Amino acid sequence: MYVAVKGGERAIEASWRLLDKARRGDTQFAELGVAQIRTQLRLAVARVMTEGSVYDEELAALAIKQAAGDLVEAIFLLRAYRTTLPRFGYTQPVDTEDMHIERRISATFKDVPGGQMLGATYDYTQRLLDFTLLAEGNDDGAASVKRSESASEEAMPRVVSLLDKEGLIEQERMSEDAPEPGDLSREPLSFPASRATRLQNLARGDEGFLLAMGYATQRGYAHSHPFAGEIRFGTVAVEMELDELGEAVEIGEIDVTECQMINQFAGSSEVPPTFTQGYGLAFGHSERKAMAMALVDRALRAEELGETLGSPTQDVEFMLSHSDNVEASGFVQHLKLPHYVDFQAELELVRRLRAKHAARDQRDDSDQNDKEEQAA
Repeated sequence: MYVAVKGGERAIEASWRLLDKARRGDTQFAELGVAQIRTQLRLAVARVMTEGSVYDEELAALAIKQAAGDLVEAIFLLRAYRTTLPRFGYTQPVDTEDMHIERRISATFKDVPGGQMLGATYDYTQRLLDFTLLAEGNDDGAASVKRSESASEEAMPRVVSLLDKEGLIEQERMSEDAPEPGDLSREPLSFPASRATRLQNLARGDEGFLLAMGYATQRGYAHSHPFAGEIRFGTVAVEMELDELGEAVEIGEIDVTECQMINQFAGSSEVPPTFTQGYGLAFGHSERKAMAMALVDRALRAEELGETLGSPTQDVEFMLSHSDNVEASGFVQHLKLPHYVDFQAELELVRRLRAKHAARDQRDDSDQNDKEEQAA
């Protein structure tokens, strides 16, 4: 047994060395730096920060490099590191209405206060491979556009406020007696889950899973007819209340993407027909994630809105229990670990059952022969 253990250790150490070599790749090419990943793979960095629950572009870029581009593995690495960090306190809720906007669109109104801002997006590209990117060197044209020149310094009112003025959309206001939201990064998920808990879970959830479930809601697996009320991306201030000062002070800024989906609602005997909302928020430029999150959020509100539950996308426990990519990846990949004892037990069981099955067939054949002889 000791020899087997030592042999296993050597094999694992050799695997680590091979992993380092595979990650580095062909040494005739320059090594990919963390700064390059951070600045040029910003969308991947945004996803890792969002689902890793850590806003740190450098650490997210480092995790992507270490994981050789496997974003789920990078998210796992970032979450694991997060558990080692001390907690100094909680920041104040960010005010996305005061966002310094770089991109802001609405699919519900053509003319909105502040105007539409297309910003940097793939929405209007032709999705054709750009072979000019194969040429190495600096793109002076792209570099000449400064971020400050592409962002609005003025706060823009929310698009849904146009409906809010007429009372055509549900009022979402925090009540003074509302309980403090839980913290899924420190507390296990439990049911029933409040909307605040659900939104935390969806923010940390796998983008691919949410995208598929959001797609399902649009195909009829929920009572949902969504409109993109507003999608905005930009910078928001983060404030924290310091006991020494007795007031909140700004400690930094972060990039976020926010999505408000507008949905039809037939109303009830107490509530007139109105529009309802689904909400999504993610770190960095993460429009697809925020939109999918908003679609799923609205579907999960079916019970509170008195709608008929008839789809997995409306099942809170199903959705929240299976959306986390770290848990899902771990549960699937643990099948690669040794299961020798379990399999041998299963193998022996199948052999015994097959032996009983063969003996039974033999008895049945014997009984059938006896009956045929008696009949003859």
